Amino acid sequence: MTYDKQELDEISRRKEKWEAETVLKSFDKLPERGEFSTTSSIRVNRVYTPIDVANIDYLRDLGFPGQFPFTRGVYPTMYRARLWTMRQYAGFGTAEQTNQRFKYLLSHGQTGLSVAFDFPTQVGYDCDHPMALGEVGKVGVSASTLRDMEVLFDGIPLDKVTTSMTINAPANVLLAMYAIVGEKQGVGQAKLGGTAQNDVLKEYVARGMYIFPPKPSMRMVTDIFEYCSRNMAQWNTISISGYHIREAGSTAVQEVAFTLANAIAYVQAAVDRGLDLDRFAGRLSFFFAAHSNFLEEIAKFRAARRLWARIMKDRFGAKNPNSWMLRFHTQTSGVSLTAQQPYNNIVRVALQALSAVLGGTQSLHTNSFDEAYALPSEPAVTVALRTQQIIAHESGVTETADPLAGSYCVESLTNEIEERAQKYIEHIDGMGGSVAAIEKGFMQREITESAYSFQKDVETKKRTVVGLNDFLSEEEVPMKLLQIDPTIEKRLVEQLKLIKQRRNEAKTQEALHKLRGAAEQENVNLMPFIIEAVKEYSTLGEICGTLREVFGEYKPPSIF
Repeated sequence: MTYDKQELDEISRRKEKWEAETVLKSFDKLPERGEFSTTSSIRVNRVYTPIDVANIDYLRDLGFPGQFPFTRGVYPTMYRARLWTMRQYAGFGTAEQTNQRFKYLLSHGQTGLSVAFDFPTQVGYDCDHPMALGEVGKVGVSASTLRDMEVLFDGIPLDKVTTSMTINAPANVLLAMYAIVGEKQGVGQAKLGGTAQNDVLKEYVARGMYIFPPKPSMRMVTDIFEYCSRNMAQWNTISISGYHIREAGSTAVQEVAFTLANAIAYVQAAVDRGLDLDRFAGRLSFFFAAHSNFLEEIAKFRAARRLWARIMKDRFGAKNPNSWMLRFHTQTSGVSLTAQQPYNNIVRVALQALSAVLGGTQSLHTNSFDEAYALPSEPAVTVALRTQQIIAHESGVTETADPLAGSYCVESLTNEIEERAQKYIEHIDGMGGSVAAIEKGFMQREITESAYSFQKDVETKKRTVVGLNDFLSEEEVPMKLLQIDPTIEKRLVEQLKLIKQRRNEAKTQEALHKLRGAAEQENVNLMPFIIEAVKEYSTLGEICGTLREVFGEYKPPSIF
């Protein structure tokens, strides 16, 4: 991709001539439809040429797959050796119901599990808590005790399946439950593979499922880093999430910048704890959204990978190449799905999934076309899974690594996204880092303003959303939606009552007392104490309640 000055000058001269003569003449009959830009307000050129990538040094900026700076992928042969993990996000109602859905998906070719927990579980409340009323099992599975996790993974061999758990503030508790379930299956902690999302910073920024203030939350995140580096070497200790930042309304550039800024905060916290960088950094993973601006999304994934490699190598001084790799899961965009003309969502999801694959994802969830109405039905989730399988086995894009490399457009967008994201990170550094920026409401304001701008563009038809603001149809599409049994909550409350009656209450209270004492000391890792409490069937709410008494609860700042 190197051109000498004479060649570039000639291309520039020819381009000017083309625009003045050929393009201008075409406007008489066919004028352009307007100005064009990506969702990050990056101007899209009429045509891209070597001039747009003149500053790229192939070996420095692209290189080869599996080598620094990993622009072209984290593995040498990418999907020629192994396809991405097809990991459909699932969870609703009771542990029994979600277990059945897991087995259904695995029988249809899914290759990894991804657990959705209900809102009460995500904020550390048991199913019988007053704050849980009306929300139990609605948007995910309820998990109040170890018993729920035992049922959730009944008949699923945890030494053969990797599991991703979307859980953050109480991640330590759910990870403890999973580890004990593995032990009961005869699978030691060292053999368990999967990911606990464990990214609480993005909860303050975009999602709101937080419990504790930032400082104790960062302590608990780092506890998982430390514990897993010693006991669960195959476990990804965090999935640093840009997905929720993007779904809240950020641009693609902001998604990369804020995600990596949060990642820098986590790495720095672990280094400050005294952890060996090259021992834990290789187990960090990331989670991004795939939206509908196809070329920008592909460039976004490539830019994020290159930027992170440089951050880890140059900023933190990591020596192990595994520490430089940005490995990521992708989910197609939930907010892009429309209730109007819902079958259009199948096409949206297919394009978004293809961008993730062309961008080099390591695992992928494809949304179901009916999710604008309800949790996905079995027919809809089957179509979503088949979408991945068709891309994998019929499209041909998996047969070569990074097939769009060298595209003047894609390489130019990759550079632009990296440069703009780097400027955001430098600004956040100047504010004192990610935690300080969150406490000042900086990221929240930026996302809110971007969301407003996008919505205004849709409402004024500056951006077209097919079936929503153009190409409308009055025809109603009949669909059979998944219904959550309203009696589930009562049944789960009764089950929880029985578990509390049957456990050894003295041992349970002793474990909680020890946990409280450990939490009151600053330099004690809480994971062993949480594991002991879980083994005694202490509930999620009891464990989080104990920690609430010590750490307090987070109150968000006013951002306007």
